[in-house]
Parts: sequence; structure tokens; C-alpha cells
Amino acid sequence: MRGGSSYGDRDRDRGRDRPRFGAMSGRGGPPPMKFGNPGERLRKKRWNLDELPKFEKNFYAEHPEVQRLSQYEVEDFRKRKEITIRGSGCPKPVTAFHQAQFPQYVMDVLMQQNFKEPTAIQSQGFPVALSGRDMVGIAQTGSGKTLAYLLPAIVHINHQPYLERGDGPICLVLAPTRELAQQVQQVAYDYGKSSRIKSTCVYGGAPKGPQIRDLERGVEICIATPGRLIDFLEAGKTNLRRCTYLVLDEADRMLDMGFEPQIRKIVEQIRPDRQTLMWSATWPKEVRQLAEDFLREYTQINIGALELSANHNILQIVDVCMETEKDNKLIQLMEEIMAEKENKTIIFVETKKRCDDLTRRMRRDGWPAMCIHGDKSQPERDWVLTEFRSGKAPILIATDVASRGLGMSHHIIVSIILTILIVHNIPYNCVFCFIMICPFNNIFFQK
Repeated sequence: MRGGSSYGDRDRDRGRDRPRFGAMSGRGGPPPMKFGNPGERLRKKRWNLDELPKFEKNFYAEHPEVQRLSQYEVEDFRKRKEITIRGSGCPKPVTAFHQAQFPQYVMDVLMQQNFKEPTAIQSQGFPVALSGRDMVGIAQTGSGKTLAYLLPAIVHINHQPYLERGDGPICLVLAPTRELAQQVQQVAYDYGKSSRIKSTCVYGGAPKGPQIRDLERGVEICIATPGRLIDFLEAGKTNLRRCTYLVLDEADRMLDMGFEPQIRKIVEQIRPDRQTLMWSATWPKEVRQLAEDFLREYTQINIGALELSANHNILQIVDVCMETEKDNKLIQLMEEIMAEKENKTIIFVETKKRCDDLTRRMRRDGWPAMCIHGDKSQPERDWVLTEFRSGKAPILIATDVASRGLGMSHHIIVSIILTILIVHNIPYNCVFCFIMICPFNNIFFQK
């Protein structure tokens, strides 16, 4: 354990007399060859738990204020917050940040951010995650899931032995897209810097050199997209023998994008007695199967309905029109929306080609539009998002690469989704135009 306060003040002088903890061996030899399937060179590890170093993962002590809550008060709180629990032995929720008894350096950052009280998923998620249990958290995008797993991760890391040369990360966060991974990494930096916890973001579409250097110097938290992480694992640039805290963020989105084989390859490299937390906005059978395979005796926390597929705080208007009417309706909507200078607009389209074509047409007609999709380079995507967030380019045309994890300002965002859907009793050449008016931080749309 590191330090002596509630969860330990982090003293980062790195004594070399500390015991080794699954350090990585030398990485000599020729560079690895590329094979057809990602992770093909990775072999499933045979774990002997008796030989693995022991580690702590239960750091939760119930606050006296929480202890005094009656079962009726607990059930009433959960009912008001629409919290549903599945699984036995779930601890009581916390109603204030201090009740989670985070270390002072975490509380200081929370106070700087002016957070008044935990969100619903945080109220129930903090006690479960801090107690070392595996858990599934199902809540709409923008509900505070990132802090719900990162703050307990910081506590977890502070109780582990220091990293030694060649050690991989202690906490691994898998995310579906570069944008979401970068957003999580920013939060990890903000809350980890006070205790000198290092983090890095590993994703495709960016140079490998700086990412490799970060990993080789040693980071406690690694936020990664599956493909790039597999590349580094195959090349021996990092390892997951020190990983004891695994997070699968936006698990449903990762499955939608076809990452399941890569996720399974990665999890095979992590010791089976790890703590695993899975987070999702929806709960389809594919995500349920993943939870059954990766988690042990897990607690499921659900905020809202089990069949949740979109943020119900968003007003959704559906306009059914013919294909030939769609462009004119879009222009009419844009004239109404952009009449107010503070409005920002996201237009979701189905294909990259449609994204580029619509952007060119709108810019030709004088609309300040920019686009983002998977074929854009990472610097260009970053620049477009910065321009959009700042309001310099208030119209963003995007594929589903921007459907999750974009942190936006509080300004009203109107999102228009142009897509062709097949519905009973509706002609196939009809088009649905969804208009979603959202005063919140995130927009999520799923067909």
C-alpha cells in the first residue's frame, strides 16, 4: 500500500529495493512479422494463481452517514434515481462525494470542477468499484461513467507496488474510438496528476513512436483502442502482466465495430483474478455474453430502462419524407437552426462518401460546415473537433465515428440524422429525418 492517509498520500520517490512485480523480460530479436488477423501471434496464457503476486482490490469502508441509511431510505434513493441492481451483496449508494472517502488529492480536483453531488451511476458505482467487485454499468451516454471508473482506478493504483522498468500498465481502459480514448485520457490526466499517476493514450491513425516511448517509460493507466494495443502486444512493446484493473468502456459500441475478437485476445493476456468493469449504453445479448465470459459474480447497475438505446432527455422529432425532398428540408432546417448564433449542429450521415459530398455542397452554398469520418487523419479530426467545440465551425457533418464520447459545451446542439430506414408499411424510398434537440453534453443516436 502506498502512503498513510485514507487511501494513502502518494510518495513517488521510486526506491529500487522494491520487489519486482511481473516485470517484462528483454525484447531482443528481429521485429515481428505482420499476419492476417490481429492478435494471431498472441498466445493464450496459462495462469497459475498460486504463483502470481498477490494484490489488493478492496478499499471500500462504508462512511458512517451511509451506514445509518435504512433499507427503506436506500430503496427510495434508488427509485428516485432510477437505479436497478442485479446481483447479491451490493453496497449501499453514496449520496455525496465525501461519503466515498476518496483521498484528499482526488477531492481537491472534484471541488475545482464544482461538482456538487455524484450522478446516479457514480452514486452506486463508486462503492461497487472501490470494493473490488466486478461490475456492469448500463447508463446513457453523458451520465458520468468515466469518473465512475477512473476515480476508483486511481485508488486501486495507489495501493499497488510501484512500476519497475519493463512493467506494463496497472489499469487498462479499452475504448472503441480515438476521440473517446483521448477524452478519457484527459480525465485521467486531470485527476491523476496530483498523485503523479502517469497515463497514455494508444490508438491507430497516429505515429507509433511517441506511444511506444510512453509505454516503455512506464504508465499506470493505458487508454487504448483494441487494434493499436494488439499491435504493441504482438511487437513486445508492452505487456499486461501488471494489469489488475480492466475497464471495457462503451462495450456495445466496440462490439458494433467488430472488435470482439481483439478484445478476447487482449483479455487472455490479463490475469484472471483482475477486477473487471464493463460500461455500456445498451444491454443487447452480445454484451450480456461478453459479461458472462469476462466477469465473475458481477454486480449489474442499470440507470433507467434495461432496453435503453438513447438519451431520453433528448427531444426527438421524426420527419418522414421522400428522397427528393430531403435536401430542401435540410436547408430549411439549417436556416431555422442557424438563425440563433449560439447553436451548433451535428449532421450524421451513413457513409464517408455522403459525408464528403454533403460537406462540399453545403460549403459551396455558404454554410460553415466541416466533416469528420474514419478516413480523415488524426490531426485533421482533432482540428475539426476543436473548431466545432469553439464555435468557429458551428456545423459538423459526421459518420458514426462521432456518435459517442464527444465532450461539448452547454450550448444547445441540434443534431440531424439523415439515413434511410426500412419500416413496415412505409415505402422504401422514404427517408426519416431525426431532429434531436439536446441541452446536454453528449448526443447519442443508434439505428
